[in-house]
Amino acid sequence: MPTLLSRRSLIRGLASATAVATLATGLAACGGDSDAATTTGSANNGEVVIGQVSNGAAQQTTVKVSEVKSISAELPAAVRKSGRLVMGEGALPAGFPPLAYVGSDQKTLTGSEPDLGRLVAAVLGLTPQVKNFTWENMFVGIDSGKVDVAFSNVTDTEERKKKYEFASYRQDNLAFTVPKKSTWNFDDNYENLAGKTVSVSAGTNQEKILLEWKAKLAKEGKNLTVKYYQDSNSVYLALASGKIDAYLGPNPGIAYHNRQVADTPNATRTAGTYSGAGGSLQGLIAATAKKDSGLAKPLADAINHLIENGQYAKWLAAYNLSNEAVTRSEVNPPGLPLDNS
Repeated sequence: MPTLLSRRSLIRGLASATAVATLATGLAACGGDSDAATTTGSANNGEVVIGQVSNGAAQQTTVKVSEVKSISAELPAAVRKSGRLVMGEGALPAGFPPLAYVGSDQKTLTGSEPDLGRLVAAVLGLTPQVKNFTWENMFVGIDSGKVDVAFSNVTDTEERKKKYEFASYRQDNLAFTVPKKSTWNFDDNYENLAGKTVSVSAGTNQEKILLEWKAKLAKEGKNLTVKYYQDSNSVYLALASGKIDAYLGPNPGIAYHNRQVADTPNATRTAGTYSGAGGSLQGLIAATAKKDSGLAKPLADAINHLIENGQYAKWLAAYNLSNEAVTRSEVNPPGLPLDNS
């Protein structure tokens, strides 16, 4: 979420999914941070439960994961001595399934982001403690030392590198959703949009990309119709009735919606993804710590251990996010440039 523009795009896209099945009703706190959703969910006997109390956003999966001493030895002394990994989420006030929201027990902060943090903490031999904030106050928490690391769908940007260090763990993608019966696919080629009618949320980075494609097609004498709707229910009604061919939004929200309607007459599927950073750079989501904290390397090494041993793939699959997999976690990889970050 590199800018207000793309932050808004995530919230709107995930709000579309939330309108289909509202899960985050327990997240009622409205202040800067919440102590109500700090259930740790630490590893028990070398096991971490992915998708616990997710209320259908994930397929609950138990994986074995234990401390790797060679990696935990890399931790800054203060963190290792504390025995905890304090993780920040920017999910107040309403949460954004499937990434981070209060689960069906009305107290546990669940979702793909805190679940990855719990897996990483297990590799590091630390007890995870999850703290929930508003988006802005999550960064204040990192700055003040209240939080060690944020696992909260934070996009790696060159602007943020002035204050933070990163360990990448997921692609930052947009996605097209279509009726399950549709045979159309994006296939990473904007020319496949010729003659199509696509809905998008106004004022978002996906709208910017879609309008750029529309302009390119127009120069080729081809047409792309872009439609706007006031709310997500209207978008999905238009999709089901054939008024639009596809909807372009943040991939996690699309994946969540696909899962929620999978067994209904209006089932949808993903017809292709595209980097949220545009065609010249693959956007990356990254664990975010204070610059020079010494946390980025052990975090990346822990994520790579999870990748190499299969727990990472199980985590993504549980949340229907396998299409955002990275092959390796990198420390401070190239991020969105300063003129777009």
